[in-house]
Amino acid sequence: MQDFQIKIAHVMEQLNKSLFHPYLRENIEAPVIDEDKVLLLVSLLDGLGMKEKEIVHYSVTTMLLQIALDTHEHVRNSSPAEDPPSLKKRQLTVLAGTYYSGLFYKQLAGTGDIELITNLAAGVKEVNEHKISVYHKDSEAIDVLMNSVKLIESCLVGKIADTFGAHAWKEFAINLLFVKRMIQEEQHFLQTGTSVVFETLKKLAFPKHLPSARISSEQQKYLLSICERYVDFSISLIETGMQKMPKMNKQMHQRLGEILGQHQSISKFTLEEG
Repeated sequence: MQDFQIKIAHVMEQLNKSLFHPYLRENIEAPVIDEDKVLLLVSLLDGLGMKEKEIVHYSVTTMLLQIALDTHEHVRNSSPAEDPPSLKKRQLTVLAGTYYSGLFYKQLAGTGDIELITNLAAGVKEVNEHKISVYHKDSEAIDVLMNSVKLIESCLVGKIADTFGAHAWKEFAINLLFVKRMIQEEQHFLQTGTSVVFETLKKLAFPKHLPSARISSEQQKYLLSICERYVDFSISLIETGMQKMPKMNKQMHQRLGEILGQHQSISKFTLEEG
């Protein structure tokens, strides 16, 4: 257990060291590192029996690309009334995303790992395509929307799993990260009445409803019930898939329990509200 924690710590240390840039840090928020994705990557690679040096290399490489994608997602559209500080912050956020992408390529330089580069590049393309679909509300059906959310959240981890033939870990990551994202979407929807996924879901579930109009309490419950069905199905896939996986480390098992516990809390809340 201590050995595994050391591997996680080394990945986080290397990531923070690579990501630090004094000018960017002074002018924009530090990039957020998704520690669940780090945990999944290290668990997957450690389960394959890789040496610590390889685990750190592949985990850091993948997370640099993930952070670049996440950073570009936070860039706001420009407006005619934008003041100079806001413009500077927006431009620096774009620059930061590009900088983190450059760190990814620097990390891979000289390794000659063409398959990994090809797989991750394909992953970036897929993530961007599905982000456009979700954010522009272009999904043609609820199944398509939910599949896009899954790909956005797990694509890069999935590409690492594909590269090394860790198919059971890929399915586990897809469903766990989907459940986590949907919990966040549901929480935001319950608190504010809106969220990225719920806005697209609303358009699909109530096509005749005016986008600017508020939905009723019954309609809110209906949207939540749709999400709950998809989340419950993913949880069932997680439970089934775990039977095919090698023994899971304690940290991953504990984090799984925490995420499923959050889902139970939301399910209980929505039932009580209903």
